[in-house]
Amino acid sequence: MEVDVSAIISGYAQGYFLMADETGDLGWYASRRRALIPLDEQFRYPKSLRRILNQQHFSVAIDRDFPSVCHGCANRDMTWISSTLQEIYQALHQAGWAHSFETWQGDELAGGILGIAIGGAFIGESMFFRIPEGSKVALVKLVEHLKERGFLLFDAQISNPHLDRFGSYEVSEQQYKALLEQALARQCMF
Repeated sequence: MEVDVSAIISGYAQGYFLMADETGDLGWYASRRRALIPLDEQFRYPKSLRRILNQQHFSVAIDRDFPSVCHGCANRDMTWISSTLQEIYQALHQAGWAHSFETWQGDELAGGILGIAIGGAFIGESMFFRIPEGSKVALVKLVEHLKERGFLLFDAQISNPHLDRFGSYEVSEQQYKALLEQALARQCMF
């Protein structure tokens, strides 16, 4: 399958995201309300997770095993990450746009987050874990990483109770597009 990487990045840069429906057909989607993870003091996490972070049970890596993170994010009973979308993510990864932010316990992949970095925007596509707390630690460490690199926007796309625990909040489509435009003007290295 040949992937038009520039067209896909252009779609994300306009505020859309790709998803597969229940039949596996891909489509571009937008949301009237967009969930964001704060990259400031509004980001928070449970005290129980603070203890785990302090114990340093996990190490973090970027793109150490992108295919496994991609597969882990798609490996669910109900998923919007079809095999075609996994191929697109692989092409985006090879072109330098898609990344995995991973937690490891020794040589075992504990969890990770799959996303696309464009300018100062990180568009989180999905996350998963194999070892309890693996994805939560990845989220905390990813926020620290994005802040250090000067990112302005961490797009989580759709709100859920899990993300709410970390301070996620929603903005209107109009607010999102304004923030996205500001973020795209930045030159951040993931």
